[in-house]
Amino acid sequence: MNLMSPLESMMLLAESPGHPMHVAGLQLFEPPQGAGPEFVREYYEAIRAREDVQPLFRKHPATLPGGLNAGWSSADDIDFDYHVRRSALPSPGRVRELLELTSRLHSTMLDRHLPLWESHVIEGLDDGRFAVYTKVHHALVDGVSAINLFQNSLSGDPDQQEIQAPWALPNTADPATGASSRLGTLVRTIKSVPRFGASTLGLARSALLEQQLTLPFRAPRTMLNVPISGARRCAAQSWSIQRVVDVKNAAGATVNDVVLAMCAGALRAYLTDQNALPEKPLVAMVPVSLRTADDAAGGNVVSAVLANLATHIDDPARRLATISESMRNSKAVLAQLPRPQAIAMGALLLSPVVLGGMTGMSTNPPPFNVCVSNVPGARNPLYANGARLQATYPMSIAAHGQALNITLVNGGDSLDFGLVGCRRAVPHLQRLLSHLETSLKELERAAGI
Repeated sequence: MNLMSPLESMMLLAESPGHPMHVAGLQLFEPPQGAGPEFVREYYEAIRAREDVQPLFRKHPATLPGGLNAGWSSADDIDFDYHVRRSALPSPGRVRELLELTSRLHSTMLDRHLPLWESHVIEGLDDGRFAVYTKVHHALVDGVSAINLFQNSLSGDPDQQEIQAPWALPNTADPATGASSRLGTLVRTIKSVPRFGASTLGLARSALLEQQLTLPFRAPRTMLNVPISGARRCAAQSWSIQRVVDVKNAAGATVNDVVLAMCAGALRAYLTDQNALPEKPLVAMVPVSLRTADDAAGGNVVSAVLANLATHIDDPARRLATISESMRNSKAVLAQLPRPQAIAMGALLLSPVVLGGMTGMSTNPPPFNVCVSNVPGARNPLYANGARLQATYPMSIAAHGQALNITLVNGGDSLDFGLVGCRRAVPHLQRLLSHLETSLKELERAAGI
């Protein structure tokens, strides 16, 4: 048995049938020219045959007295008929049907008695494309490592016929040192707690006095910050990254600032439609990856900052400027913390979500209103047996008190947005896609583009 990190244990503690804690990717492929009607079936059979499973994809929680989540077991045998599945969409085979199936798949918990992942090859789109939906428990991967695993199983060569699978990639961690490294990380994190408390409180006090830092539990309560049910609705769309870069250059901001401003404008419009826009600005939790080249392929190496979304400001240019300043100041505070303390701060921000998962309740006021995560993706075209990857839509976690999650993959020529919402608490989720487009157009006009 290998030890879990505190963050991994938190991810499992937060989970229940109405509160699943997995992250996923929906990859959309265009078959190569001349592909026959059996192309998708042959692709499924090829990845189904990849039975050389790396240690990360063998892990499931060890059974300990009292239901304690503190260690990992490793499965000797993998039931590939369970973990790797093939599905077909009903007629008429639109993207709408694909997202309905994705919503159902994303609503169900992973079986903790088995390794914590599933992969579904989905055919039947009316334009001949096919999709692969893969979900992995958040205790095993963070958003960056999940997308890396999904995309690293593809090839930059359209003529490459050897098919890889995420679960069959070589593990970059040294199995001989993995347990001791995990123990060392745990000890360092525990030892850092006293210093973390003092240094973080000092930094927070300084930032608060200078009115620079967005602090937790200052967010307004909204219709998004309520207890949720287990049913999910997923929405997805891609935008040209060049449009965002043009706004970034004109405004002197970052790509992530513009993405947050897109989301802020969309949320402002959506909540206005629902007669639910609060007077105080919404606050977003923005995960920040601390991953380096030395980190293993899986695991959670992430912290987070809070951003003022300035949804009380009507002018999109002023809204973007406020968001940009908020992000600069929050990242400046994070940069002053050693890595173990930065990870601990991220865990601290997530702790109300864990508590909500355990109790089925949401805090009031909420620590933040929505999670917006921007995950780096591949910069060059990728292929699976000649089928070109057109988009990778990330599907993350809705939680008690956090009924909506917005995650995007930033790669190549596009930004691929994946929205996940509680089916009950977030009505008409797909309308947020239209509001995102309108919000980007408003930013373009404000920037003189």
